Amino acid sequence: MLVSFFKDPEFANVDSSENESIPFRGTILRTKSGKFSSVSEPCVSCTTFNILAPIYKRLDQQNQNVRESDFRAFWLARNERIVDWLLYESSSIICLQEFWVGNEELVQMYEQRLGASGYDTFKLPRTNNRGDGLLTAIHKEYFRVLNYRELLFNDFGDRVAQLLHVQSVIPFLQNNDDSIQQEILIVNTHLLFPHDSSLSIVRLHQVYKILQYLETYQRENKLSQVPVMLCGDWNGSKRGHVYKFLRSQGFVSSYDIAHEYTDSDHKWVSHRNHRGNICGVDFIWLRNPNKSIKPLKISWAEAAFGIIKYQLQKAQLNEKDAFDFLRADNNGNYITYSDFCDALKQLKLTSLSHGLSFQEMKDLWVQADVDGNGVLDYDEFKRIWYCTCSEHIDEDSNSEDSNEGITKEAFGFAVKNAILFPREVEKGIWPENYHLSDHARLTALFSPVRLRCSQKSL
Repeated sequence: MLVSFFKDPEFANVDSSENESIPFRGTILRTKSGKFSSVSEPCVSCTTFNILAPIYKRLDQQNQNVRESDFRAFWLARNERIVDWLLYESSSIICLQEFWVGNEELVQMYEQRLGASGYDTFKLPRTNNRGDGLLTAIHKEYFRVLNYRELLFNDFGDRVAQLLHVQSVIPFLQNNDDSIQQEILIVNTHLLFPHDSSLSIVRLHQVYKILQYLETYQRENKLSQVPVMLCGDWNGSKRGHVYKFLRSQGFVSSYDIAHEYTDSDHKWVSHRNHRGNICGVDFIWLRNPNKSIKPLKISWAEAAFGIIKYQLQKAQLNEKDAFDFLRADNNGNYITYSDFCDALKQLKLTSLSHGLSFQEMKDLWVQADVDGNGVLDYDEFKRIWYCTCSEHIDEDSNSEDSNEGITKEAFGFAVKNAILFPREVEKGIWPENYHLSDHARLTALFSPVRLRCSQKSL
């Protein structure tokens, strides 16, 4: 089997299906009709791609232990081809996931080839020596890197994230107002795969940590007026809790914006997982500084309530049955805090390793217990069922602003276009002759725009 695989002419080209595709290159833009035209205004392109680490790529479905990492010719040829395409596209920003940081030869190949083409590269392994990690490359002709931070979640999935603070080399917007920050915050990450629905809370934790870190970094560096891009393999579709959480925080999916898809449209895919299922999980999220967003704690609580409701419905409980389940053996028509915690434990949403912490359960309880009398009546239970919270402002909230009402010009991005490769995935089809990865490559093109924002300080 392996000998025939090595001699397969498709493997020699690694990805024959992509030979008919024309990606972004420099300032080339594909119009909606499928034709390409040059872009006159300055643009920024961003590519995110889970390149499938050789330690995870199975070569024999009959023997799951046969991995590509055992065959140098295989993984080297495939990754050389990946770099060929990355350099051909020459995106301003490249975010890779499942980068095989444990193999020095592969690491050097990427760093040398990208470096020789004008990129600064930053790699970050997952914790506990998992073998793979992240690589982010920034083209020096477009951006200078002002700061680089690493986020180690130290959680059940050993996941990590990278934060890069970059500044445009040549100002996108010529203006007499030098105070306009032409800087961007970029995050590259790869969330935990949802092996079980109870792990949804872990994935939500991971995004919450990223957004908390972003919020702190923006406040400490006075960067409230800069756009943010979140790139990576989110291991969840538009139907998931993470998607809804990010939307509630003002982020938009660049691919969906480019193709005028709504949150309920599910027309594209970007991944065929190890179970053989195809789904759309790779995103380049954009949040411009003029977005009005809820306090982060409120969005987190609503997302957590959504997961609780999902687990209750998974147990075949309707609204009334769910209330009875939460109040357990309580004779009164109310839920106590002890009942609430016991129910979350039964729903597998609390554990020492990866579930809701004691403080998080307490925070959720405070959000639900509107009158503060220590129990939840049926109306207060509905706050959990319908995933709503009071948008009261804590003393340490970032929404209080002495400059509220004052507008200021800021810099942001408009999504010009976004393309998935191979092209078949844009129609929800996974091509059998695609071997470059088990993920599609997503590239988005952005143009700078002027925005009027309320002057706020995070």
